[in-house]
Amino acid sequence: MPHRSPLEQLPLAPQPVLPSPPPGHATLARSFDAVAAQYAAARPGYPPALFDAIEELAGQPLAGARVLDVGAGTGIATGLLAGRGARVTAVEPGAAMAAELIAAHPDTPLVRALGDALPFSDDAGFDLVGYAQSWHWTDPACSVPEALRVLRPGGALALWWNIPDQDVGWAADQEARIARRLPEYHSHGVAPEAPDLLRDLGLGLEPAFRVLHWTRRVPLDTHLAMLGSRSYFSAIGPAAAAPILEDERTALLAVFPDGIVEEAYALDLTVTLRPPASS
Repeated sequence: MPHRSPLEQLPLAPQPVLPSPPPGHATLARSFDAVAAQYAAARPGYPPALFDAIEELAGQPLAGARVLDVGAGTGIATGLLAGRGARVTAVEPGAAMAAELIAAHPDTPLVRALGDALPFSDDAGFDLVGYAQSWHWTDPACSVPEALRVLRPGGALALWWNIPDQDVGWAADQEARIARRLPEYHSHGVAPEAPDLLRDLGLGLEPAFRVLHWTRRVPLDTHLAMLGSRSYFSAIGPAAAAPILEDERTALLAVFPDGIVEEAYALDLTVTLRPPASS
C-alpha cells in the first residue's frame, strides 16, 4: 500500500464559491438583443404628461416636428412620439431590438448606428433628438456634440428614464433586495445627474429637469418579465436570473395577493436647447 503523508490523509476543506464579477458597462449595453421580444412585450411606455412636458420645455409642439429617437430599442417611444404627430427617425444599434422595432413600426425610417457617431450631415436640422431610456449607454463627451450637430439652432435634446419610484415602499424594498443579490445593480444609471453632466461639458447648455410620477397595473408575470429585460438580468443570463426572479414572485404576492402589480415610476426628464451659436 503506498505511503500517504499525514497532510494527504486530512479531508479537504470545502472551497468557497466565489461570485462571478459583475458585468461591465459594455457588456450591459450589448445585452438587450438577448431579450428583445421580452423587452417589447413587458417594458412600460410613457404617460402623456411626458410629451406635454417635452413640448413645454422644448418650446415647440411634437406635431410635425422632425424627431430623432436615438437608442430606440424596440420602438416604445418611437410609436408614442409618432402618435403625437412627430415625424420620427429611429436609431438603434442592436439587430434583434431593431427587428422588433421594424415589426411594430414598419413605416418608421430606421438607421443602425450608435449615439456617439450619428450618421447624419451637419445640416440634418432635426427639431428634437430624444433618448428614451438609453442615454446612459453613450459617452456624453461624444453623444452630446453629435446631438447638437444634427439639431437645428434652438432644437432640443431630451433625455428621459422610467425609474422605480423610491417613495413607494414596495418598489424601494424590491430595489434594495435585488441590489443585495446583484453587486453593482443599477450602478450605471445617470438620470438624476444628467443636468450636471450636460453643464459640465462646457458647451453652454442650460438643461431643465422634471420628475413625473405615474403608475401602471400589470400581471405579476409581466412585471417579472420587465425585470428580466433589464440589462443586468439579461447580462447574467436566465440561469442566474431565475432564482432571483422567483424570490421576487414570492415577495410580491405578499404585497399584491391578486397577482396584479401596480408599478410605480418616477420619470426623470432632462431637456436642453442647442445654443444659437452652436455649429
